[in-house]
Amino acid sequence: MSSVPQPPSPAPVNALAAQGYAHAWRALRHRNFRLFFGGQSISLIGTWMTRVATAWLVYKLTHSSLLLGTVSFAGQIPTFLLAPFAGVLVDRVDRHKVLLWTQALAMVQSLALAVLTLTHRITIGEVLALSAFQGIINAFDMPGRQSFMVKMVEDRGDLSNAIAINSSMVNMARLVGPSLAGLLIAATNEGWCFLVDGVSYIAVLLSLILMRLPQAVEERQDASMLSQLHEGWTYVSGLAPLRSILLLFALLSLMGWPFTVLMPVFATKVLHGGPHTLGFLMGAVGVGALISALSLVLRRSVRGLARMIPIAAVLFGTGLICFGLSTSILLSLPLMLLTGFGMMQGLTSSNTIIQTLVDEKMRGRVMSYYTVAFVGMAPFGSLLAGALADAIGAPHTVIVSGVACILGGAWFWSRLPRLRKEMRPIYQRLGIVPLTPTAVEGAGER
Repeated sequence: MSSVPQPPSPAPVNALAAQGYAHAWRALRHRNFRLFFGGQSISLIGTWMTRVATAWLVYKLTHSSLLLGTVSFAGQIPTFLLAPFAGVLVDRVDRHKVLLWTQALAMVQSLALAVLTLTHRITIGEVLALSAFQGIINAFDMPGRQSFMVKMVEDRGDLSNAIAINSSMVNMARLVGPSLAGLLIAATNEGWCFLVDGVSYIAVLLSLILMRLPQAVEERQDASMLSQLHEGWTYVSGLAPLRSILLLFALLSLMGWPFTVLMPVFATKVLHGGPHTLGFLMGAVGVGALISALSLVLRRSVRGLARMIPIAAVLFGTGLICFGLSTSILLSLPLMLLTGFGMMQGLTSSNTIIQTLVDEKMRGRVMSYYTVAFVGMAPFGSLLAGALADAIGAPHTVIVSGVACILGGAWFWSRLPRLRKEMRPIYQRLGIVPLTPTAVEGAGER
Protein backbone atom coordinates (compact mmCIF):
# COMPACT_ATOMS: atom_id res chain seq x y z
CA MET A 1 0.00 0.00 0.00
CA SER A 2 1.51 3.30 -1.04
CA SER A 3 1.82 5.98 1.52
CA VAL A 4 0.21 9.35 1.04
CA PRO A 5 2.92 11.95 0.33
CA GLN A 6 3.34 14.38 3.17
CA PRO A 7 3.86 18.08 2.62
CA PRO A 8 7.34 19.32 3.47
CA SER A 9 7.82 20.56 6.98
CA PRO A 10 7.78 24.32 7.23
CA ALA A 11 11.15 25.95 7.66
CA PRO A 12 11.90 27.26 11.12
CA VAL A 13 10.91 30.86 11.66
CA ASN A 14 14.48 31.84 12.51
CA ALA A 15 15.74 30.29 9.28
CA LEU A 16 13.15 32.16 7.23
CA ALA A 17 14.02 35.39 9.00
CA ALA A 18 17.70 34.82 8.30
CA GLN A 19 16.97 34.18 4.62
CA GLY A 20 14.87 37.34 4.44
CA TYR A 21 17.58 39.36 6.14
CA ALA A 22 20.25 38.05 3.78
CA HIS A 23 18.06 38.83 0.80
CA ALA A 24 17.27 42.33 2.05
CA TRP A 25 20.95 43.28 2.27
CA ARG A 26 22.25 41.25 -0.66
CA ALA A 27 23.92 44.22 -2.38
CA LEU A 28 26.39 44.46 0.52
CA ARG A 29 28.06 41.25 -0.67
CA HIS A 30 29.82 43.42 -3.28
CA ARG A 31 33.08 44.78 -1.84
CA ASN A 32 33.00 48.13 -3.63
CA PHE A 33 29.45 48.81 -2.52
CA ARG A 34 30.34 47.92 1.09
CA LEU A 35 33.15 50.47 0.98
CA PHE A 36 30.83 53.08 -0.50
CA PHE A 37 28.18 52.31 2.13
CA GLY A 38 30.68 52.73 4.98
CA GLY A 39 32.19 55.98 3.69
CA GLN A 40 28.88 57.59 2.76
CA SER A 41 27.27 56.58 6.06
CA ILE A 42 29.75 58.80 7.86
CA SER A 43 29.92 61.62 5.32
CA LEU A 44 26.16 62.03 4.90
CA ILE A 45 25.67 62.68 8.61
CA GLY A 46 27.95 65.70 8.19
CA THR A 47 26.07 66.76 5.05
CA TRP A 48 22.75 66.85 6.91
CA MET A 49 24.35 68.72 9.80
CA THR A 50 25.51 71.38 7.33
CA ARG A 51 22.05 71.68 5.74
CA VAL A 52 20.38 72.34 9.09
CA ALA A 53 23.19 74.61 10.30
CA THR A 54 23.10 76.68 7.10
CA ALA A 55 19.35 77.26 7.37
CA TRP A 56 19.67 78.21 11.04
CA LEU A 57 22.65 80.51 10.37
CA VAL A 58 20.84 82.34 7.57
CA TYR A 59 17.74 82.83 9.69
CA LYS A 60 19.84 84.01 12.63
CA LEU A 61 21.68 86.53 10.44
CA THR A 62 18.63 87.86 8.57
CA HIS A 63 15.34 86.73 10.24
CA SER A 64 13.96 86.61 6.70
CA SER A 65 11.94 83.81 5.09
CA LEU A 66 12.74 85.33 1.69
CA LEU A 67 16.49 85.07 2.28
CA LEU A 68 16.11 81.48 3.43
CA GLY A 69 14.62 80.78 0.02
CA THR A 70 17.26 82.90 -1.72
CA VAL A 71 20.19 81.00 -0.18
CA SER A 72 18.58 77.70 -1.14
CA PHE A 73 18.05 79.09 -4.66
CA ALA A 74 21.73 80.05 -4.91
CA GLY A 75 22.76 76.57 -3.80
CA GLN A 76 20.60 74.75 -6.31
CA ILE A 77 20.33 76.90 -9.45
CA PRO A 78 23.82 75.83 -10.69
CA THR A 79 22.57 72.24 -10.69
CA PHE A 80 19.60 73.20 -12.86
CA LEU A 81 21.87 74.99 -15.35
CA LEU A 82 24.83 72.60 -15.43
CA ALA A 83 23.48 69.09 -14.73
CA PRO A 84 22.56 68.25 -18.39
CA PHE A 85 26.10 69.14 -19.51
CA ALA A 86 27.52 67.28 -16.51
CA GLY A 87 25.56 64.20 -17.60
CA VAL A 88 27.26 64.23 -21.00
CA LEU A 89 30.65 64.52 -19.26
CA VAL A 90 29.80 61.63 -16.93
CA ASP A 91 29.03 59.44 -19.96
CA ARG A 92 32.37 60.43 -21.53
CA VAL A 93 34.87 60.03 -18.65
CA ASP A 94 35.71 57.76 -15.73
CA ARG A 95 32.91 58.21 -13.17
CA HIS A 96 35.22 57.15 -10.34
CA LYS A 97 37.49 60.13 -11.01
CA VAL A 98 34.49 62.45 -11.21
CA LEU A 99 33.44 61.41 -7.70
CA LEU A 100 36.94 61.81 -6.27
CA TRP A 101 37.02 65.41 -7.52
CA THR A 102 33.51 66.32 -6.41
CA GLN A 103 33.95 64.91 -2.89
CA ALA A 104 37.31 66.66 -2.44
CA LEU A 105 35.87 70.01 -3.55
CA ALA A 106 32.84 69.55 -1.29
CA MET A 107 35.20 69.04 1.64
CA VAL A 108 36.93 72.33 0.81
CA GLN A 109 33.55 74.12 0.70
CA SER A 110 32.50 72.84 4.13
CA LEU A 111 35.83 73.70 5.72
CA ALA A 112 35.63 77.23 4.29
CA LEU A 113 32.21 77.66 5.89
CA ALA A 114 33.61 76.34 9.18
CA VAL A 115 36.56 78.74 9.25
CA LEU A 116 34.44 81.80 8.44
CA THR A 117 31.76 80.92 10.99
CA LEU A 118 34.10 79.93 13.82
CA THR A 119 36.06 83.16 13.39
CA HIS A 120 32.78 85.17 13.39
CA ARG A 121 33.44 86.68 9.96
CA ILE A 122 30.63 84.98 8.07
CA THR A 123 28.21 87.20 6.17
CA ILE A 124 25.10 86.42 4.17
CA GLY A 125 27.02 87.21 0.98
CA GLU A 126 29.63 84.57 1.78
CA VAL A 127 26.92 82.02 2.58
CA LEU A 128 25.34 82.75 -0.81
CA ALA A 129 28.68 82.38 -2.64
CA LEU A 130 29.65 79.13 -0.92
CA SER A 131 26.15 77.72 -1.43
CA ALA A 132 26.45 78.45 -5.16
CA PHE A 133 29.85 76.73 -5.20
CA GLN A 134 28.30 73.64 -3.62
CA GLY A 135 25.57 73.75 -6.26
CA ILE A 136 28.19 73.60 -9.00
CA ILE A 137 29.77 70.58 -7.31
CA ASN A 138 26.40 68.84 -6.97
CA ALA A 139 25.67 69.31 -10.68
CA PHE A 140 28.50 66.87 -11.42
CA ASP A 141 28.37 64.77 -8.25
CA MET A 142 24.74 63.65 -8.39
CA PRO A 143 24.62 62.20 -11.94
CA GLY A 144 28.12 60.83 -11.38
CA ARG A 145 27.15 59.10 -8.14
CA GLN A 146 23.87 57.73 -9.49
CA SER A 147 25.55 56.42 -12.64
CA PHE A 148 28.43 54.93 -10.64
CA MET A 149 26.02 52.76 -8.63
CA VAL A 150 25.88 50.14 -11.37
CA LYS A 151 29.71 49.95 -11.38
CA MET A 152 29.82 49.04 -7.68
CA VAL A 153 27.29 46.19 -8.00
CA GLU A 154 28.50 43.57 -10.47
CA ASP A 155 25.20 41.65 -10.49
CA ARG A 156 22.55 43.78 -12.22
CA GLY A 157 19.89 41.90 -10.25
CA ASP A 158 21.20 43.52 -7.06
CA LEU A 159 20.96 47.07 -8.42
CA SER A 160 17.47 47.80 -7.08
CA ASN A 161 18.52 46.52 -3.65
CA ALA A 162 21.63 48.73 -3.74
CA ILE A 163 19.48 51.79 -4.52
CA ALA A 164 17.14 50.97 -1.62
CA ILE A 165 20.08 50.42 0.76
CA ASN A 166 21.58 53.70 -0.41
CA SER A 167 18.28 55.44 0.37
CA SER A 168 18.26 53.82 3.82
CA MET A 169 21.76 55.14 4.41
CA VAL A 170 20.77 58.65 3.32
CA ASN A 171 17.81 58.63 5.64
CA MET A 172 19.65 57.22 8.61
CA ALA A 173 21.95 60.22 8.15
CA ARG A 174 18.88 62.45 7.79
CA LEU A 175 17.75 61.13 11.17
CA VAL A 176 21.08 61.47 12.99
CA GLY A 177 22.51 64.59 11.31
CA PRO A 178 19.78 67.15 12.11
CA SER A 179 19.53 65.95 15.70
CA LEU A 180 23.28 66.31 16.19
CA ALA A 181 23.18 69.70 14.49
CA GLY A 182 20.46 70.92 16.84
CA LEU A 183 22.49 69.84 19.87
CA LEU A 184 25.74 71.36 18.55
CA ILE A 185 24.13 74.67 17.58
CA ALA A 186 22.47 74.96 20.99
CA ALA A 187 25.75 74.17 22.80
CA THR A 188 28.19 76.10 20.59
CA ASN A 189 27.47 77.56 17.13
CA GLU A 190 26.92 76.56 13.52
CA GLY A 191 30.62 76.51 12.68
CA TRP A 192 31.23 73.22 14.46
CA CYS A 193 28.60 71.55 12.27
CA PHE A 194 30.45 72.74 9.17
CA LEU A 195 33.75 71.49 10.60
CA VAL A 196 32.36 68.02 11.35
CA ASP A 197 31.01 67.89 7.79
CA GLY A 198 34.36 68.86 6.29
CA VAL A 199 36.24 66.19 8.24
CA SER A 200 33.61 63.54 7.42
CA TYR A 201 34.49 63.72 3.71
CA ILE A 202 37.73 61.92 4.52
CA ALA A 203 35.71 58.72 5.00
CA VAL A 204 34.08 58.77 1.57
CA LEU A 205 37.34 59.74 -0.15
CA LEU A 206 39.09 56.77 1.48
CA SER A 207 36.28 54.43 0.41
CA LEU A 208 36.62 55.58 -3.20
CA ILE A 209 40.42 55.21 -3.16
CA LEU A 210 40.22 51.66 -1.75
CA MET A 211 37.78 50.38 -4.40
CA ARG A 212 38.97 47.74 -6.87
CA LEU A 213 37.57 48.67 -10.25
CA PRO A 214 38.31 47.43 -13.77
CA GLN A 215 40.36 49.83 -15.85
CA ALA A 216 37.97 52.35 -17.34
CA VAL A 217 38.08 52.52 -21.12
CA GLU A 218 37.30 56.00 -22.36
CA GLU A 219 35.96 55.61 -25.86
CA ARG A 220 36.72 58.28 -28.40
CA GLN A 221 33.70 60.53 -28.81
CA ASP A 222 33.20 61.84 -32.33
CA ALA A 223 29.91 63.53 -31.50
CA SER A 224 29.97 67.00 -29.97
CA MET A 225 28.74 67.68 -26.45
CA LEU A 226 25.70 69.52 -27.83
CA SER A 227 24.71 66.61 -30.07
CA GLN A 228 25.07 64.17 -27.18
CA LEU A 229 23.04 66.54 -25.03
CA HIS A 230 20.31 66.52 -27.68
CA GLU A 231 20.53 62.72 -27.92
CA GLY A 232 19.94 62.45 -24.18
CA TRP A 233 16.96 64.80 -24.32
CA THR A 234 15.44 62.86 -27.23
CA TYR A 235 15.86 59.60 -25.33
CA VAL A 236 14.24 60.90 -22.13
CA SER A 237 11.39 62.74 -23.83
CA GLY A 238 10.66 59.82 -26.16
CA LEU A 239 10.21 57.19 -23.42
CA ALA A 240 6.88 57.84 -21.69
CA PRO A 241 7.74 56.21 -18.31
CA LEU A 242 10.91 58.29 -17.95
CA ARG A 243 9.18 61.45 -19.14
CA SER A 244 6.22 61.04 -16.80
CA ILE A 245 8.32 60.23 -13.74
CA LEU A 246 10.58 63.22 -14.35
CA LEU A 247 7.62 65.56 -14.91
CA LEU A 248 6.01 64.47 -11.64
CA PHE A 249 9.30 64.89 -9.81
CA ALA A 250 9.82 68.33 -11.29
CA LEU A 251 6.41 69.32 -9.88
CA LEU A 252 7.16 67.82 -6.44
CA SER A 253 10.56 69.48 -6.39
CA LEU A 254 9.05 72.84 -7.31
CA MET A 255 6.05 72.78 -4.99
CA GLY A 256 6.66 70.15 -2.31
CA TRP A 257 10.25 69.59 -1.25
CA PRO A 258 11.14 73.24 -0.48
CA PHE A 259 9.07 72.90 2.70
CA THR A 260 12.39 72.17 4.44
CA VAL A 261 13.52 75.74 3.71
CA LEU A 262 10.71 77.01 5.96
CA MET A 263 11.49 74.69 8.89
CA PRO A 264 13.26 77.41 10.93
CA VAL A 265 10.10 79.54 10.63
CA PHE A 266 7.90 76.68 11.87
CA ALA A 267 10.33 75.84 14.67
CA THR A 268 10.39 79.41 16.03
CA LYS A 269 7.22 81.27 15.06
CA VAL A 270 4.64 78.50 14.70
CA LEU A 271 5.80 75.99 17.32
CA HIS A 272 7.63 78.55 19.53
CA GLY A 273 10.81 76.49 19.89
CA GLY A 274 14.49 76.81 19.01
CA PRO A 275 17.28 74.79 17.37
CA HIS A 276 16.22 71.66 19.29
CA THR A 277 12.75 71.94 17.77
CA LEU A 278 14.24 72.32 14.30
CA GLY A 279 16.37 69.21 14.89
CA PHE A 280 13.34 67.21 16.07
CA LEU A 281 11.27 68.25 13.03
CA MET A 282 14.00 67.34 10.56
CA GLY A 283 14.68 64.16 12.51
CA ALA A 284 11.02 63.16 12.22
CA VAL A 285 11.23 63.59 8.44
CA GLY A 286 14.28 61.33 8.59
CA VAL A 287 12.46 58.65 10.60
CA GLY A 288 9.62 58.52 8.08
CA ALA A 289 12.03 58.44 5.15
CA LEU A 290 14.10 55.71 6.80
CA ILE A 291 11.02 53.53 7.40
CA SER A 292 10.10 54.03 3.75
CA ALA A 293 13.57 53.10 2.50
CA LEU A 294 13.72 49.99 4.70
CA SER A 295 10.36 48.84 3.36
CA LEU A 296 11.84 49.03 -0.14
CA VAL A 297 14.97 47.13 0.91
CA LEU A 298 12.75 44.12 1.62
CA ARG A 299 11.36 44.06 -1.94
CA ARG A 300 12.62 41.33 -4.27
CA SER A 301 11.73 43.02 -7.56
CA VAL A 302 10.88 46.37 -9.14
CA ARG A 303 7.45 45.03 -10.15
CA GLY A 304 4.68 47.02 -8.51
CA LEU A 305 6.85 50.07 -7.82
CA ALA A 306 5.19 52.19 -10.50
CA ARG A 307 1.92 52.41 -8.59
CA MET A 308 3.80 53.44 -5.44
CA ILE A 309 4.89 56.68 -7.09
CA PRO A 310 1.45 58.39 -7.19
CA ILE A 311 0.46 56.89 -3.82
CA ALA A 312 3.62 58.36 -2.32
CA ALA A 313 2.89 61.78 -3.86
CA VAL A 314 -0.57 61.80 -2.26
CA LEU A 315 0.84 60.76 1.14
CA PHE A 316 3.48 63.48 0.85
CA GLY A 317 0.89 66.14 -0.02
CA THR A 318 -1.47 65.05 2.75
CA GLY A 319 1.33 65.28 5.31
CA LEU A 320 2.19 68.81 4.16
CA ILE A 321 -1.42 70.03 4.33
CA CYS A 322 -1.93 68.68 7.85
CA PHE A 323 1.46 70.03 8.98
CA GLY A 324 0.47 73.48 7.74
CA LEU A 325 -2.66 73.30 9.90
CA SER A 326 -0.84 72.13 13.04
CA THR A 327 0.29 74.40 15.89
CA SER A 328 1.37 71.58 18.23
CA ILE A 329 4.79 69.95 18.25
CA LEU A 330 3.20 66.67 19.37
CA LEU A 331 1.05 66.64 16.22
CA SER A 332 3.67 68.12 13.91
CA LEU A 333 6.25 65.40 14.57
CA PRO A 334 4.12 62.44 13.36
CA LEU A 335 2.98 64.56 10.40
CA MET A 336 6.61 65.15 9.47
CA LEU A 337 7.11 61.39 9.73
CA LEU A 338 4.28 60.83 7.23
CA THR A 339 5.71 63.52 4.97
CA GLY A 340 9.16 61.94 5.05
CA PHE A 341 7.70 58.51 4.30
CA GLY A 342 5.80 59.74 1.25
CA MET A 343 8.73 61.78 -0.01
CA MET A 344 11.23 58.92 0.17
CA GLN A 345 8.84 56.23 -1.11
CA GLY A 346 8.32 58.20 -4.31
CA LEU A 347 11.96 59.20 -4.68
CA THR A 348 13.43 55.72 -4.25
CA SER A 349 10.75 54.00 -6.33
CA SER A 350 11.33 56.43 -9.17
CA ASN A 351 15.11 56.12 -9.00
CA THR A 352 14.88 52.33 -9.07
CA ILE A 353 12.55 52.28 -12.08
CA ILE A 354 14.67 54.79 -14.01
CA GLN A 355 17.92 52.91 -13.30
CA THR A 356 16.23 49.68 -14.42
CA LEU A 357 14.81 51.06 -17.67
CA VAL A 358 17.74 53.13 -18.92
CA ASP A 359 20.34 51.94 -21.46
CA GLU A 360 23.88 51.90 -20.02
CA LYS A 361 25.29 54.26 -22.67
CA MET A 362 22.65 56.84 -21.74
CA ARG A 363 22.87 56.42 -17.96
CA GLY A 364 24.84 59.58 -17.18
CA ARG A 365 22.62 61.80 -19.29
CA VAL A 366 19.37 60.29 -17.99
CA MET A 367 20.53 60.66 -14.39
CA SER A 368 21.48 64.26 -15.11
CA TYR A 369 17.86 64.98 -16.10
CA TYR A 370 16.80 63.11 -12.96
CA THR A 371 19.10 65.50 -11.07
CA VAL A 372 17.47 68.48 -12.79
CA ALA A 373 14.01 67.24 -11.81
CA PHE A 374 15.03 66.29 -8.28
CA VAL A 375 17.39 69.15 -7.39
CA GLY A 376 17.32 71.56 -10.31
CA MET A 377 13.70 72.62 -9.86
CA ALA A 378 14.14 73.04 -6.11
CA PRO A 379 15.80 76.49 -6.36
CA PHE A 380 12.72 77.90 -8.03
CA GLY A 381 10.61 76.14 -5.43
CA SER A 382 12.74 77.55 -2.59
CA LEU A 383 12.45 81.06 -3.99
CA LEU A 384 8.70 80.59 -4.47
CA ALA A 385 8.29 79.15 -0.97
CA GLY A 386 10.20 82.03 0.58
CA ALA A 387 8.19 84.63 -1.34
CA LEU A 388 4.85 82.94 -0.56
CA ALA A 389 5.77 82.61 3.12
CA ASP A 390 6.47 86.34 3.27
CA ALA A 391 3.15 87.07 1.56
CA ILE A 392 0.72 84.55 3.07
CA GLY A 393 2.71 82.92 5.88
CA ALA A 394 4.62 79.63 6.13
CA PRO A 395 1.59 77.48 7.15
CA HIS A 396 -0.53 78.54 4.17
CA THR A 397 2.47 78.05 1.89
CA VAL A 398 2.92 74.37 2.78
CA ILE A 399 -0.85 73.81 2.47
CA VAL A 400 -0.74 75.11 -1.11
CA SER A 401 2.31 72.89 -1.72
CA GLY A 402 0.47 69.83 -0.42
CA VAL A 403 -2.51 70.40 -2.70
CA ALA A 404 -0.17 70.63 -5.72
CA CYS A 405 1.50 67.32 -4.77
CA ILE A 406 -1.85 65.52 -4.49
CA LEU A 407 -2.92 66.82 -7.91
CA GLY A 408 0.38 65.63 -9.39
CA GLY A 409 -0.12 62.17 -7.90
CA ALA A 410 -3.64 61.97 -9.37
CA TRP A 411 -2.30 62.91 -12.82
CA PHE A 412 0.37 60.19 -12.68
CA TRP A 413 -2.16 57.58 -11.54
CA SER A 414 -4.31 58.35 -14.59
CA ARG A 415 -1.32 57.54 -16.84
CA LEU A 416 -0.34 54.26 -15.17
CA PRO A 417 -2.02 51.86 -17.65
CA ARG A 418 -0.14 53.37 -20.60
CA LEU A 419 3.15 53.53 -18.70
CA ARG A 420 2.94 49.87 -17.65
CA LYS A 421 2.29 48.89 -21.25
CA GLU A 422 5.52 50.62 -22.37
CA MET A 423 7.57 49.30 -19.44
CA ARG A 424 6.51 45.67 -19.92
CA PRO A 425 8.71 44.88 -22.99
CA ILE A 426 11.79 46.25 -21.21
CA TYR A 427 10.98 44.22 -18.09
CA GLN A 428 10.53 41.14 -20.31
CA ARG A 429 13.93 41.66 -21.91
CA LEU A 430 15.55 41.97 -18.48
CA GLY A 431 13.77 38.86 -17.20
CA ILE A 432 11.76 40.79 -14.59
CA VAL A 433 8.42 39.84 -16.18
CA PRO A 434 7.92 36.34 -17.67
CA LEU A 435 7.56 36.09 -21.42
CA THR A 436 4.46 33.85 -21.33
CA PRO A 437 1.34 35.80 -22.38
CA THR A 438 -0.66 34.70 -19.33
CA ALA A 439 2.03 35.69 -16.89
CA VAL A 440 2.62 39.00 -18.64
CA GLU A 441 -1.08 39.80 -18.61
CA GLY A 442 -1.30 38.91 -14.93
CA ALA A 443 1.69 41.09 -14.09
CA GLY A 444 0.10 44.02 -15.86
CA GLU A 445 -3.06 43.68 -13.78
CA ARG A 446 -1.21 43.81 -10.48
